[in-house]
Amino acid sequence: MITAILTSAGESSRMGRPKPLLKWPDINLGKDVKLIEYQVSQLSASNVDQIIVVLGHQADKIVNYISGDKVDYVINKQYKNGKSGSIKAGLQLVKEDAQAILLIAIDQPRSASLINKVIDSHSWDKRQITSPTYLGKGGHPIIFSADLKSELLSITEEKQGIRDVIIRNEKSVKRIPIDSNEISLDLNTPNEYNMAYRNRWDNLN
Repeated sequence: MITAILTSAGESSRMGRPKPLLKWPDINLGKDVKLIEYQVSQLSASNVDQIIVVLGHQADKIVNYISGDKVDYVINKQYKNGKSGSIKAGLQLVKEDAQAILLIAIDQPRSASLINKVIDSHSWDKRQITSPTYLGKGGHPIIFSADLKSELLSITEEKQGIRDVIIRNEKSVKRIPIDSNEISLDLNTPNEYNMAYRNRWDNLN
C-alpha cells in the first residue's frame, strides 16, 4: 500500500503564474494538458494506491482539473508558510494501512514509468527511505516508510523540511542510480519551464 502526496499549494512566485495550470506535453495523448492533470494521470497509472493532492493558492481553479478513483485532495490554508505545511496537511489523509509514502511536488513532472522504477527499488524490509540519483545527485520522487510518518509530521521550514528527516535517518537511506535526468527536472522559473517544455516536445517528436 503506497500513498503519494503531490504538493500543489504554493504561490508560484518565481514562475509568475500558477504552476499547476501550466501546459505540459502528454505523450499518451499527443497534446498539451495542464501540469496538474499530467502529474495526477501519471501517478494514477503508476503502482501508487492512493494519491493525495495538496492545494492552496487558487485552489478553486485547480481543483477542477483533479479527478480519479485513487485521488483525494486537501486544502492547506497556511500555504504561504512553505511546503512543510503542505506535506503535513497531506499526511492527515494517509490511510492507516499505508506502508510507504511517496512525496512529489507539482513542479517536478515525473512519468509513471519513472515513479514505478523508484517504487520497485524501495527495500521494504531494510531501508526506510529510497532516494533516486542521477550522475550522483539526488532527485525526486522520494519514498519514506510509513514508520517515519510521525517524523514527517514534525518537519518545519526552519529545519529544511524533509531534509531533516533524511539526515536523521541517513543510515536507512537507499540511494538508487536512475539513468535519466528526469528525476532532476524542476520547474521554478519561466526560463526553466520554457526550456523543459521545448525539450519534451523535441524528445517526443
